[in-house]
Amino acid sequence: MQARRASRELALILFSQFEKEISHYSHEDFKDIMVKSVRILSDSASEELKLTVGSLIDIKESLIDYEAEHESNLSRPMGAKNKPVQIPMTDEMVAKVDTMLDVAEKAILAMEIAEFTTLENQSDVQNYTIQIAETFKENHKAVDSEIQKYANGWDISRLVKIDKDILRIAITELLFIKDAPIKVAVDEAVELAKKYSTEASSSFVNGILAKVIVENGLKG
Repeated sequence: MQARRASRELALILFSQFEKEISHYSHEDFKDIMVKSVRILSDSASEELKLTVGSLIDIKESLIDYEAEHESNLSRPMGAKNKPVQIPMTDEMVAKVDTMLDVAEKAILAMEIAEFTTLENQSDVQNYTIQIAETFKENHKAVDSEIQKYANGWDISRLVKIDKDILRIAITELLFIKDAPIKVAVDEAVELAKKYSTEASSSFVNGILAKVIVENGLKG
């Protein structure tokens, strides 16, 4: 995982921990919350890995049952070892594999973020995460104004918090940090919405950011 991608995901977890007005947080507060965020990611990774193991066990048990109940084995003598049988790739089996792959991917991503953040030589992740938080703190009124302007009549206070935080991070990057390529910032915001929110949310985030880019004449 690239450092900036890890920073954005960690920033989203950090933003979710804010319990008061952003202006009330100090640099040290951001660092402390980031440490807690890493613990949250690590715990999440642990749970996702447990789900992955559970899915593998379910698939193994399904295979064993299928083999035992196959007509070629039902007629074998009691105590005889079952013969291997061909397995049709049913929709149910495909769905189980897809579920397993999904939780495995989430677990890997969470573990990578935790690794990037805890390794001393990956300070870029920590630094950029804090930069996002502090830049948003300095410009939070302007950032929220952009969201409100293009949210098609939605009151910003009624937006789903995770969607709002994803937009805050992306708009902060686009308008005030201006360090990452526009396409990268937008694409990764959309991916965060898909991962942590809903398909509808990813379209919503993409639409808002497209308007921010056009209306502010951003290029690059």
